[in-house]
This record gives sequence, structure tokens and C-alpha cells, in this order.
Amino acid sequence: MEILRLILLYAHLIGFALLLGGAVAQYLRGPIRINQAMLWGAIIQVVTGIGLSAPLRDGDEPHPAKLVVKLVLAILILIMVWFSRKREQVNPGHFFAIIGLTLVNAAVAVFW
Repeated sequence: MEILRLILLYAHLIGFALLLGGAVAQYLRGPIRINQAMLWGAIIQVVTGIGLSAPLRDGDEPHPAKLVVKLVLAILILIMVWFSRKREQVNPGHFFAIIGLTLVNAAVAVFW
């Protein structure tokens, strides 16, 4: 089961890289909008996060409160990305909120 957990963790990190990297690239490139990398990164984050939260280890599961906080943040990010994906331009505050929530989600994973 450890190999499955490591594969899910690897995919989770790829989702984070797609989400944050896609946002930074889009911000530097031109009009602020949601790109495909951000959309797929958000989807991968939620799916692999749910897989990582499954009790695959023997008594070494993360704290349930941490899992709930990360799930709520990931779903908020996915909703914000999903409903803005077809707009020609996104409000800068909305766009920076996606980036901020992504960074907060990573901080919860690292520091909690």
C-alpha cells in the first residue's frame, strides 16, 4: 500500500505544480484568465487528495481536522476555477484569491 500512497502523493504534487504554475504563467503572459493547466491542476488536487486521505497506512493517518480543512480549501479552489474557466478575463481579486488559497492549502499540508 505504500507504493500506492507514494504514487498518489506524486500525482498530488503534479496537480499543485499545474495549478500554481499555470496561474503564474497566465498572470505573466497576458490577460488574467483561467487556463487548462489550472483547471486540470485543481481537479487532480481534489481527486488525489481524496485518495490520500483514505486510511492506507496502519495508524499513521493525518489528523481529521487537517483533512477537512484541506478538502474545503481544495473544493473552494476547484469551484472558483471551474466557474471562471470560460470567461475571457477574470477579476484580478478572484485570480489572486485562487493563488492565495492554493498557497494556504500547501501551507496547511506542510506546517500542520
